Amino acid sequence: MSDVDTTTTTQLTLHPFTVSEARRVLAGDRAPGEGWEGGYAFADEIDLVRTFLEIVETEGDPAPFGPYLVRRNGSGAAIGAVIFYGPPDATGTVEFAFALVPAVRGQGLAVEAVKLALGVAAANGAARARADAEAANVPATRAMRAAGMHEIARDATMRRYERHLPTTGQLQAIVIDRPGTEPAAEHPERPAE
Repeated sequence: MSDVDTTTTTQLTLHPFTVSEARRVLAGDRAPGEGWEGGYAFADEIDLVRTFLEIVETEGDPAPFGPYLVRRNGSGAAIGAVIFYGPPDATGTVEFAFALVPAVRGQGLAVEAVKLALGVAAANGAARARADAEAANVPATRAMRAAGMHEIARDATMRRYERHLPTTGQLQAIVIDRPGTEPAAEHPERPAE
């Protein structure tokens, strides 16, 4: 793990996936502890890394609204990822996706990963965050609801969730909640600037 900024809770660290790490992955030169927990490998990992590097080359590094690895504290092994689809739009909305390796599902870690993503978005000026899940992915929809997100749209195959984000002074309300507790109260939308 490198010395770049991270967001951490008691169980997880959201680690920004850097350009240098992406280049090492493509070269097959992983540092100790950079693999996926349990030896799991995402089938499309190399394609995602290539896409990330293409975006960096054509548009610049999207940080802080780029990809993050979700790492378990202690072992440091990657257990999933959070990916932002770019900076907030004109309305202050940022979109993201999340996934965890199968071995850690059902442990409440997805809720914590979503809360960390919401914290990154809020800390970097987003007014609201959205994420989608397939309708059949009940654990993902539960995780988003437990993280304080609310369903705003649905169709036969997808569910869309959103959360209005607190100002920086209220940021701890997102990440201090722990799995198994009630989510923080919804914060009112920021006034238009």
